[in-house]
Amino acid sequence: MNLEQEISRRRTFGIISHPDAGKTTLTEKLLLFGGAIQKAGAVKSSKIKDHARSDWMEIEKQRGISVATSVMGFTYKDVKINLLDTPGHQDFAEDTYRTLTAVDSVIMVIDCVKGVETQTEKLMEVCRMRSTPVICFINKLDREGRDPFDLLDEIEEKLRIKVRPLSWPISMGKTFKGVYSLYEKSLHLFTASKTVVEEGIEISDIHSKELDRLVGENNAMQLRADVELIEGVYPDFSVDTYAAGEVAPVFFGSAVNNFGVKELLDTFIRIAPTPRPRATTLRDVAPDETKFTGFVFKIHANMDPKHRNRIAFVRVCSGAFHRGDTYFHVRHNKSFRFSNATAFLAQDRETIDEAWPGDIVGIYDTGNLKIGDTLTEGEKLTYTGIPSFSPEIFKEVVNKDAMKSKQLEKGLLQLMEEGVAQLFTFDVGKRKVVGTVGALQFEVIQFRLLHEYGATVEFHPQQIYKACWISSPDERKLNEFVQSKLRYIARDKDDKLVFMAESKAWLQMVQDNFPDIRFHFTSEFKD
Repeated sequence: MNLEQEISRRRTFGIISHPDAGKTTLTEKLLLFGGAIQKAGAVKSSKIKDHARSDWMEIEKQRGISVATSVMGFTYKDVKINLLDTPGHQDFAEDTYRTLTAVDSVIMVIDCVKGVETQTEKLMEVCRMRSTPVICFINKLDREGRDPFDLLDEIEEKLRIKVRPLSWPISMGKTFKGVYSLYEKSLHLFTASKTVVEEGIEISDIHSKELDRLVGENNAMQLRADVELIEGVYPDFSVDTYAAGEVAPVFFGSAVNNFGVKELLDTFIRIAPTPRPRATTLRDVAPDETKFTGFVFKIHANMDPKHRNRIAFVRVCSGAFHRGDTYFHVRHNKSFRFSNATAFLAQDRETIDEAWPGDIVGIYDTGNLKIGDTLTEGEKLTYTGIPSFSPEIFKEVVNKDAMKSKQLEKGLLQLMEEGVAQLFTFDVGKRKVVGTVGALQFEVIQFRLLHEYGATVEFHPQQIYKACWISSPDERKLNEFVQSKLRYIARDKDDKLVFMAESKAWLQMVQDNFPDIRFHFTSEFKD
């Protein structure tokens, strides 16, 4: 196939949700349809197998949560699908935020019982920043959940995006009969614990008596009323408004019962965008450009002390990646040869010779790559839009062994480059403060510093409300501000200026008193 054909058959998406909404189950069913796994439970079991040698994954086993993004590639109806399954636990949300920069669209899983939860709102904010197209899958219809119209209203209100149902449930919980596809005009009847997915029954006329026979007279009447209301309230579905991130199509189903997943997947491969142009510091790069470009959005370290290898996850943005070729590393301003490259097929890795726009390539790295790095065939451009968000919790790093200061410095640098957390070094006193999204990350950092670098640390809580990256069009005013607030000025790992605000009220007062200073809550900003 040529470049255009390879691009047209690729769909790269992330699957996101609040914990326990059924994200892992839905991922598993999608992999089953793609033939990437043959049995239920393979996702979880092989995760443990894959990471058994990684000491810090003990936390995952103990807590029963996922702490790292998984990349899974499979083919369905001749479409190459790259699925990025993200951590649902909010303590590891930073990894999810970065992963969303590497996808072209998103499937968001929502629990029909709990509705939209806080973590889902935060994830939607990241999608909105990049106008990423979103499909909603309302899960667990086999349970007694909330009214579907109430759920749609809540999605529109809390996630601030218009919705358009493309399927509709017939009852719910114990009386759940199935879903009617508004997109295909067909009926899919529900059978609990179904392992074989039957084709939908075409219902060309929703007023036909056949519908009454299949779902019962009362359910048929209710469905007709609901569909009439939907067609009256919601505009016709437009692929263009979906692709622009303005409207989210909504599907209903029960992932654990393999129900509604095929309808979701079939529609997804038809409407989801192929790899799209991406912004760089110089220009937008189109996927069909012949020269290879890509960027690192994740570093995953195998913490086996015998090997200490790291894999950099590279999103291919344009051209074709060829294993063994030499590519230009923009930050280092020199070329490297990448002879060891892997693709991810479900949980297995295999060496690949080439990859195309939309694909995720794993490159074995000895420390040359870090998150945000761009690789090209010589052009000095850098992909933008991989943000660091202001953390929620801040703690000072206290070294308990002065003889291991160098090991601590090295360990902190490498862990921050992996994106485990954020490091802020104060201008006054050179105090080092680690900022994280959740408390669990401090356990991970402490464990890894000890077992990988021999550094023993403690973390002391800090009275910090928000880390604000600062800028100003007037450099003199910026310098004056820095000097007047020197005690609260720190630098991030990229040496950007950060104002460490102690409270919300104080931050507001400082913002009011210094109108020429711009305060940013992510590290990616434009003046």
